[in-house]
This record gives sequence, C-alpha cells and structure tokens, in this order.
Amino acid sequence: MMVEQVQLNAFQQRLLAVPEELDAFVGGGRGGGKSYGLALLALRHCEQYGPKARVLYIRRTYGGLRDFELLTRDLFGTIYGPAARYNATEHIWRLPNDGYIELGQLETHGDYAKYQGRSFTLLLVDEAGQYATPDLLDLMRSNLRGPQDVPIRVVIAANPGGPGHAWLAKRFVFQAGPWKPFRDERSKRRWVYAPSTFAANQFIDREQYREQLESACPHDPELLRAWLEGDWSVARGAYFASVLDEQRNAVDPWPGIPNTHGEPWKAYLAHDFGSSAPSVTYVVCKSPGGSAFGKFYPRDSLILIDELSTAKPDRPNEGLGWTVPILAEEILSMCKRWKIKAAGAADDAIFARTGSGAGSISDEFTRAGVRFFPAKKADRVSGWQLMRRLLADAGKPDVPGLYVSRACGYFWETVPYLARDMRRVEDVDSSGPDHAADAARYACLREERIAVVRPLWH
Repeated sequence: MMVEQVQLNAFQQRLLAVPEELDAFVGGGRGGGKSYGLALLALRHCEQYGPKARVLYIRRTYGGLRDFELLTRDLFGTIYGPAARYNATEHIWRLPNDGYIELGQLETHGDYAKYQGRSFTLLLVDEAGQYATPDLLDLMRSNLRGPQDVPIRVVIAANPGGPGHAWLAKRFVFQAGPWKPFRDERSKRRWVYAPSTFAANQFIDREQYREQLESACPHDPELLRAWLEGDWSVARGAYFASVLDEQRNAVDPWPGIPNTHGEPWKAYLAHDFGSSAPSVTYVVCKSPGGSAFGKFYPRDSLILIDELSTAKPDRPNEGLGWTVPILAEEILSMCKRWKIKAAGAADDAIFARTGSGAGSISDEFTRAGVRFFPAKKADRVSGWQLMRRLLADAGKPDVPGLYVSRACGYFWETVPYLARDMRRVEDVDSSGPDHAADAARYACLREERIAVVRPLWH
C-alpha cells in the first residue's frame, strides 16, 4: 500500500518531496491542505519503516484532535480498509505493517509527563500558532530517538495570526525563502519553510471557501489577508499592517553588492543608536534601476541587505549596553564584509553635545572610523509616511520600493508588530521596540543628504 494511491494537490506533492533529513515548518494560510499533508507524511513514514516507525501527532487540546481523527479514518480506510486498526480510547493507529501513529494532546508542562521517557521517530505538530511560546514544543524534541536506520524528524504546521505568530515568524518564516533549507540555531537542525494557500487546493470549493473566510472577519482585513495569502508579515491593527507584505517586501539574503558595468549600486549605513535600548544599523543599497540576484528593483528602490542589532535575545526592547568603541568595531567589521565605507545616516540625538567642551556620540564614532550625518529625526511623521509609501510600492515595476532581506531578523521580529500611537495615530507608539523601524526610516528620510558611498572595488 503506497501514498501514491491518494490524490494530492501541488503543495502536498512538494511537501512529500522535501528530504527527510530536513525538518519542516508548514506555514501557509487556511485551506491549503496542511493537515492532510501531515497525515500523508505519517502514512509514508510508516510505509517506509514499518514496526520501527513511531509517529506522534499533537494538538493543544483533545477537541482539536477530532478533525484529524476523522481525516485519518478516511485516508487510512481508503488505503488499508479494515486492516488499519484505531483505538479510539487511546487515540492510537496500528497499521498493517505494525506502523504506530498516536494522536496526542499537549497544553501544559503537566501534560508533558505522559510523554516523558517515551520515544518517537516522527513528531507532527498541528495548529502550532496556538502555542504562545515554543517551550513545550522544544521540550518534545527530547522524545525523538529511534534505530540508526530510521531518521528522526519534526514537522510543524500553523496558520498566521494566532498567539504564537511572532515566534513562528521569527524562527521559521524570515530565515530563508520558501522551500529553501536553513539552520535553526535553537534546535540545531536544518529546516525548510513550506507555505500553502487555499487558492492552490483544487480539492475544495475555493470560491465558497473564500466567501466563508471573508464572512468570518469582515472588520479585520489584516487577519483575512493572513488567512487567504498565508502572509506572516501581517500584524492585526499594527502601524505597518496595510503596507508590509512578506511576499512583496522580503527578499532572500544577498551574497554581495551588485557590480554592474553601468551606473553603480550605491551603499550606505542607516543607524539608530542605543545602549540600554538596542542599537540597530543597516547596510542599505540604492538601486540604479536594474536586476540583482534574480529580482528587478526599479530605480531609487532601497534594499536593507544586512543588519547589526544589539537587542538581547528574546528581549527586543533591551540592549546589550555596548559602548561606542565596541559598536563601531562591529559596524566596521560589517562594512568590511560588504566592501563599503563606514558612513551614513543616524538619529539627531547622537550629534548633541552633552556639556561645555564635551563631544557628542557622533564624535566618538568619527574617532573610531564611522562617520554619520543627521537624518532629521525630528520629522517623524513625514518619515513614517515616506517609509510606508516605499513599503507599499515594493513589487511595482515602475516606482521605487523598500525591500528588506530575510537576514534582517530584528526587523522582521519587531517592525510588523509595532502599534500606532493612540494619541497621535499618524505616529508609531515609541514605547514599543521601534529601533529597527527608526533605522529603516533614516534610510528613507532625506536620503539625498547622506554622503552615499560606492563599494570600494568600483
């Protein structure tokens, strides 16, 4: 009995083609066939490894298991008929070749006790967005062990928009482009981001399904976009929600600055200083109107290609307390990697002199070899409007836009979720982690004043 007997949509075919040595984050919109894809992975694993296969599928609540139970009854009934046995009390499938699939529940650390000390070869997590933090799911990795000839694997599925949206997006979505392997430092494993949408699922009534999604959130356009398009840059009610789109604004990491025979790609720094708060510095490229690494960027488009952030891990509003000499040394190292001069725009505050005869923070940077120019920080609202327009125009063929590399992790961790200032709705709420947004704004605002530099090898 083989999985090939079952009809698959294009997403499910591609998911099954991902090598088993890669873990997978199945992170699309609603209706793309993610849960069915998980069932297919469980079935294939049991087909391949027989009695050595031990699969655990988990949801946050027992109620959430019901849909998957019905799905597996239909799928396994089609494949095996009555030869596949399901124990509804223990939520365990035993397939004809002695493959083992357990449907389990995990909501609290107390629930983990029932899995402690047990072994599984494939862990499937559905609706992972219901977990506000990754702690419980990471703990489950300790249960992954099996015979030497059976690969262990984790596959996580989630829709954008849930309580776990932020950590899932940071950890899995903005590391590399869809279907491109990357290393997750927390799990020490290689992963792939596998998105899907209902529009590519020919096995549902797509028009009717879209109508149902629209009726479910008539006053929440951001959530609707997340469900329809699987867009992980969506943050409901956030300042940039209507203009920031993962599919348009996120670009794969660049290997270098393009070296063209015509007008050069200009490069400069954009910097927001902080010590107790994070400091953020971007390497910004300005397009002369041309293609770079497989994508066309209209003239004057800005691309944030690299990022230096001093935010503490998992504390986006706290800095590492670096002094200017330490920070300047890291900025110089980043510029050396990109072969550009260390010069660009920074916030006005670093140019203020603190007392009679005292120098400024910018003077300290200059002595350390990094030269900054004021970026007119006082003009916040016009800067935000310019940044919003550039974000909204990204992807258009004839006007400049603002693009951000997936390598800029702190940007994607914070900017999509910044709130509006309730007292001044045209502004960002500065009590949040707005440091990456400020640095990006300096890249956009009064750009013509910056001493833009060319790569050293031009």
